[in-house]
Amino acid sequence: MATLFTRIIKGEIPCHKILENEKYFAFLDIRPINPGHTLVVPKKEIDCLFAAEDDLLAGIMLFAKKIAAAIQKEIDCKRIGVMVAGLEVPHAHIHLIPINDVHDLNFARAKPASQEELAAIAQRIRSHL
Repeated sequence: MATLFTRIIKGEIPCHKILENEKYFAFLDIRPINPGHTLVVPKKEIDCLFAAEDDLLAGIMLFAKKIAAAIQKEIDCKRIGVMVAGLEVPHAHIHLIPINDVHDLNFARAKPASQEELAAIAQRIRSHL
């Protein structure tokens, strides 16, 4: 059975896509810790990020780097935090989270965002790519 993220990639579940290429897909988290919180996933279903082949693992970081730069241009923050928890969905993924403090990297702070908020943020981030 396809993972939630595979269903998003295939368009079966709507998302606010930021960027995709032949190997990776990035979209806004619907329960962001901070506005601009983006998930970056390989299109290939892999349960754990560090189980990925070396080239796929290296490539996802280079793909995420472009997105992080676009987020930082659009969202007022000190840094783009990177988190790999991997427990929520059995499909490897990286969280790119705009932060001003290390305490911002706390999933207890996540809360649902409206579709309108997500659409506006996604459009603004994409404008920097």
